[in-house]
Amino acid sequence: MCFSKKIYRKGSTFPVISGKKIVFTNGCFDILHPGHLHYLYKAKSYGEVLIVALNSDSSIKKLKGLKRPVNNFEFRSTMLSYLHFVDLVVEFDSDTPLELIQAISPNVLVKGADYSESQVVGADFVKSNGGQVVLVEFLKGFSSTEIIKAINKAT
Repeated sequence: MCFSKKIYRKGSTFPVISGKKIVFTNGCFDILHPGHLHYLYKAKSYGEVLIVALNSDSSIKKLKGLKRPVNNFEFRSTMLSYLHFVDLVVEFDSDTPLELIQAISPNVLVKGADYSESQVVGADFVKSNGGQVVLVEFLKGFSSTEIIKAINKAT
């Protein structure tokens, strides 16, 4: 598998980005689908650099159960790194990406519109530093969980 210079494993040092409008989002991105592509493309439109904090395999197991992720970090991060609108993929292993958000101090924090702004981890921090929180509508009909259910039903 090809490893990109865009991918940073947990604990590694990623580049300091200055003078550019930084957009931050996070997620599992277990089975990349059109809904993810729409969400990430839209997120990038709010700035110049899109940083995707990607849940580690162990954090996904905690969130979604022992049968997840379907695709390991190496696979998921490689897929994301090949998207031209994703600039950096940073692994995180904690329950939330708050430490990364505080370290990066993005100008824009993006989450799906299935959250309210008050539920978005790091929203208060970003706003207190003059940034903004953006909630992006999902494309209807796309979900990794639903794709997995359909595959399981078909086999």
